[in-house]
Amino acid sequence: MNNINWGIIGCGNVTEKKSGQAYNKIPNSKLVAVMRRDAAKAADYAARHNVGKSYDDADKLLNDTEVNAVSIATPPAFHLEYAIAALKKGLDVYVEKPVTRTAQEAQAMADAVKQYNGKLTVAHYRRALPMFLYVKELLAKNTIGDVRTVQIRMWKSIKPDLIANSETNWRVQPELSGGGYFHDLAPHQLDLMLYYFGEPDRYHGFSLNQSGVNPADDHVCGEILFKNKVVVNGSWCFNVAESETIDSCEIIGTKGKIMFPFFGTFVSLKNEEGEQTVNFTHPEHIQQPMIGKIVSYFRGEGPNPCPIEEAVTLMKIMDAFTEKE
Repeated sequence: MNNINWGIIGCGNVTEKKSGQAYNKIPNSKLVAVMRRDAAKAADYAARHNVGKSYDDADKLLNDTEVNAVSIATPPAFHLEYAIAALKKGLDVYVEKPVTRTAQEAQAMADAVKQYNGKLTVAHYRRALPMFLYVKELLAKNTIGDVRTVQIRMWKSIKPDLIANSETNWRVQPELSGGGYFHDLAPHQLDLMLYYFGEPDRYHGFSLNQSGVNPADDHVCGEILFKNKVVVNGSWCFNVAESETIDSCEIIGTKGKIMFPFFGTFVSLKNEEGEQTVNFTHPEHIQQPMIGKIVSYFRGEGPNPCPIEEAVTLMKIMDAFTEKE
């Protein structure tokens, strides 16, 4: 495959800055078609981003002979359906997070990848960002000794500032998103834990709807014990006072601590040698480093940067935290 010709299914807000323009900024990659159910909005997106074709029907995009790779950026309720349809046609697939609403759906997607011998990557794009690779490097260098505990806190107000604008706010409609804001944000955080610490041994948690302002649970707590004996504790609450909001990950070891925000731009290290903070600037299109790795994978030039099997494990953890299993 010489060139990866992309089609986006669901060219909404997520693709405006984070990913859409990145497809044209990577060698051997081009965005050739977009789809949205609202034909006028699809056409507008195509016009603003110099995309040659727009559709209001996913089947039309999937049948476009120029398209050989599909980016699925719809609400999670539709990920499995579109992924299977694309895999059946021999198209390579890139799926937004959360990959599905449940672990059962994620496993069905994994089964389809095997059945159709396809290529599919999940959009846990923080794996490719320099800031989080720096954390991985600090861990590999044993800068804080043996890791003992990881404390994750994501506390936001009832209207989190991290959430992309949406006309319908589908993120708090469990039938579309799988849950609430936890399902939108936690995949980034929990996937990094898997990326850093490997295979989990066991996990459990609980969730509840404290505020009642929408149908989704807004408070989730969970714990993971990894096979290497690292313990992760997480707290996600989306109904606190503005003054008490926090986005924090503390990785604490026998010789010090690494601290960073998942949605920020710095990493702090404190150990026996002292303290230091390194600041980062994320790419203009934050998914571009990941998309670069995906293009290499789809072209047969590199490994899969985030296989569906690892996303299945992630969804099992999220299901356990939200008591779906």
